[in-house]
Amino acid sequence: MTSAQPVVATIPLAREPRASVLAAFQLVEDARYLGSGGRPRRRRARRLVQRTVDSRRLARDLPV
Repeated sequence: MTSAQPVVATIPLAREPRASVLAAFQLVEDARYLGSGGRPRRRRARRLVQRTVDSRRLARDLPV
């Protein structure tokens, strides 16, 4: 390698979102805007979806 050649990054600078994360966010949006039930049911659905999102984030970020 000479000084005229650019340095290539060995690791990506930004992580791309994974499909499972995008699907989890879509579930959050669906629970928020498409719920036709009463408020308690909507709150419960939002909590369940948020718990799912949090657990998937934790699983993704923990080293294997």
